Amino acid sequence: MSDLVKPPTRGEKNANPGNIRFDLLTRWLGQVGHDGDGFCVFDTPEHGIRALARVLLNYQRLDGCRTLADVVRRYAPQSENDAAAYLADVAARTGIGADGALDLTHPGKLATLARAIIFHENGRCLYDAATIAKAVALALQA
Repeated sequence: MSDLVKPPTRGEKNANPGNIRFDLLTRWLGQVGHDGDGFCVFDTPEHGIRALARVLLNYQRLDGCRTLADVVRRYAPQSENDAAAYLADVAARTGIGADGALDLTHPGKLATLARAIIFHENGRCLYDAATIAKAVALALQA
């Protein structure tokens, strides 16, 4: 069955392909609410991907995450995920070594990581490179 005919995932239905959790203290650009199960709902996938990119940037800027392993462990904690499998999948999809230095201010690296996380979270990535690039550019502006 083609990805386009499979039912939408939670992340796709919520225009939140990174499955960002709802937080009363954070109001994202384009956020229109939450789904009742703890996840943000956005008006467009572009805004959902922008929020994902902002989260990743904040992990690097504010939390000192300097490697892919640091970022993935922070994004997908062991308490909620098989963190080792998540890291292995994202590393394979990005071609970035788990312990190599990671500069997420580089638009291409941020877009590649966002796409890999979207794929892992949803089992697919329905968003084209232009949509992801535009969302990443918005994230880097703010």
